[in-house]
Amino acid sequence: MGLFLAEFAPTGEVEPLLDAIRSAAEAVGGEFIEAQVTAGAERVFVVVEHTDSSAVDAALSGLLPGIDPVTAVRLVGDDLARIKAARGSAGYLVEWDLPAGLTMEAYLARKKEKAPLYAEVPETQFLRTYVREDMVKCLCFYDAPDTEAVLKARAVVGAPVDRFHSLAPQS
Repeated sequence: MGLFLAEFAPTGEVEPLLDAIRSAAEAVGGEFIEAQVTAGAERVFVVVEHTDSSAVDAALSGLLPGIDPVTAVRLVGDDLARIKAARGSAGYLVEWDLPAGLTMEAYLARKKEKAPLYAEVPETQFLRTYVREDMVKCLCFYDAPDTEAVLKARAVVGAPVDRFHSLAPQS
C-alpha cells in the first residue's frame, strides 16, 4: 500500500467534505489516514492509503472538480500506525519546495543528520513529514506554542519555509 496526498481549496463546509472523502476512499478500497485544514479553511491536505493512485484520483476528482492530481508521498519521522490511531493532529504545517536535483536518498540523509538539532528548541515538537515521491515538495507538521517557535525550529535545522500554515483544531 502507498500513501497519496490530495490538496485542494474547499468551496464549502469542510467537515461534510471530509466525510465524503473518507467514504470515497473506502469505496475504492483505500483508507483515509488524515486531513489537515488550515486555520482559515483556505486549504485542505488529505492523505489516503491505497495501492493505486489512479483509483484515489478518480474517487476524489468526482467529489472535488478541479482538484490537483493526487501525488505519492513518503512518511518520514513518524509511524503510520500511530498516525492512524491519533488521526494525525498537528498545530502547524510548513511547506518546503525542494530544490531541483535533490534525491530522496539525499533528503533522507539530511533529515537524519539534522533531526537531533530539534532538541535545541524543546518547546517545538516535530511530528512528521510527507515527502512527495516526485521530490517537488514536502509537508512538515509541528506542535508548538506559536509561530515563532516553529520558525526557530526550522532555522535550527537549516530548513526553509516556503509556505506556513496554522492548522485548525481537529474535531
